[in-house]
This record gives sequence, C-alpha cells and structure tokens, in this order.
Amino acid sequence: MEQKKIEGAIEALLFAMGGSVELPTLAKAIGHDPETTRKIVQNMMLNYQEEGRGIKIIELENAFQMCTKEEYYEYLVNMALQPKKAVLSDVMLETLSIIAYKQPVTKLEIEKIRGVKCDHAVSKLIEYGLVQEVGRLDAPGKPILLGTTEEFLRNFGVQGLDELPEIDPVQMEDFKAEAEEEIQLQLNL
Repeated sequence: MEQKKIEGAIEALLFAMGGSVELPTLAKAIGHDPETTRKIVQNMMLNYQEEGRGIKIIELENAFQMCTKEEYYEYLVNMALQPKKAVLSDVMLETLSIIAYKQPVTKLEIEKIRGVKCDHAVSKLIEYGLVQEVGRLDAPGKPILLGTTEEFLRNFGVQGLDELPEIDPVQMEDFKAEAEEEIQLQLNL
C-alpha cells in the first residue's frame, strides 16, 4: 500500500475511534508491524505540525489519539456556546401534547395516559424551556404539577392555550381504540 493511502487509513481509524488506539491494534488494522506503524504515525505528527492544521495526533503510552490543537480551543468554545435547536422526539411531542391539553398535570397522570414512564421526556422538555413546574397537587406526596411556558407558545405560534387546535372526537376515538388494541397485544405476550 502506498504511503499516502496508509496515512489516510490511519487518519480515518483515529478519527472514527475518537479515543486512543493502541499501537498493536492500529498496526494490525493497516497490515503493518508496530514499529513501522509507529514511524508512520510519528511522521504524520510532524506533518500535521508543519502544515498548521487544526488537529494533531498525540501519543499516550503505547497508543495514539487524534485531537484538536490547543490554539483552536476558543473556536470550539464559541461553537459550544451557540444555542442548539431543540429536536423533539415523538415521545417528547406526545408528552408535550398531554401537558398542553391537560395542564396542570402530574407525571403520574401523564404516565397513565401514555402507559410508560415519562421522566426523561419531561426532563428534556423542562431543559428546552417548553414545560415548567406550575405548582404542587394537594395530595399525599405533593406531586409536582406541570404546565407549558411562554416559550412553548412562541415556538408553536399561539398566543394562548385557547388557540391550540381542537381535538377531533373521531380521531380521539380512533386513538383510544388503537391504544386499547396495543395494550391487549402487550398483555397477550
């Protein structure tokens, strides 16, 4: 195998693995002995330095790892500080819908409707600022009541909860029948 192709293979392996790769593992993957592989990687390390690239290869005991050069950390920080657009999974959308239409609602009520735990979905919705604690239920244990936020209204383009679409009674009956059928299937397993 020609030198450039071997270097490309090493670069691809180190990038794909993310963490450190032990020299014997790297050598076996490219079909060379460990000492030859070490020399190739050390040559790559020099080339990365001379070419002023944003990445480098570091040696950790008997392993190598690809990482970002320190002088570019500020750019990584700038990227990390940029707000990320929240992506709502089907589970989060379903949980958010229940909260929006039934609020104020407890996790237990959401779980009764969905039939499964909702802790992760609720946590993410709170993290995204779409749901918040709106009080406590006057019942044993004082469970938290959840409701939507102003951010929810902004994101869904409504000025108030009264502007949410009406639930179609026919679709609701279809949904209930589908849910009952799903429960029966699970009970028969």
